[in-house]
Amino acid sequence: MDLETKFCRFDAEVTVVDGAKIEGYASLFGACDQGGDVVAQGAYGGSLKRLGAEGRAVKMLWQHDPAQPIGVWDEVHEDARGLYVKGRLLDSIAKGREAAALVAAGAIDGLSIGYRTVRATKTDKGRRLLQELELWEVSLVTFPMLPSARVAAKGDLPEAEAWCELADVLEDARRSLAGV
Repeated sequence: MDLETKFCRFDAEVTVVDGAKIEGYASLFGACDQGGDVVAQGAYGGSLKRLGAEGRAVKMLWQHDPAQPIGVWDEVHEDARGLYVKGRLLDSIAKGREAAALVAAGAIDGLSIGYRTVRATKTDKGRRLLQELELWEVSLVTFPMLPSARVAAKGDLPEAEAWCELADVLEDARRSLAGV
């Protein structure tokens, strides 16, 4: 079993309260990331249900490092938009205090999921549609894979959407040349 990761930049709705509490979306449904993957709505449901039944929780890590837990996710659930997380950075450990300071300063603005793919298909555009995932952890990270989950100037096309549009154009051209 290989651990895969997906990155998602904090968006305008992420808040830091009391220097240690954070919340936001770790994954957005239907958004194409820079690797050409799209997470389908409901992809985390089975995993979250199993974790709850087993009395386990999704881990909060620093940069996907299993040796560096930095806090606790108090709430992890799917809604219509994506995978919502809310938790606390632990100020009783040095890395938790460092993470809180970096998030508050805007130096760290990304979330990333660590997971194993249970079920995926290819779309007609050649993208991988992730339909069922086994969620292991959500990390605070420097470089998110899903840049569309961020604040953009009005009218700007987020980078991931531009990437996906380019991928669509290239796939359409390939199909046209292949006579498909």
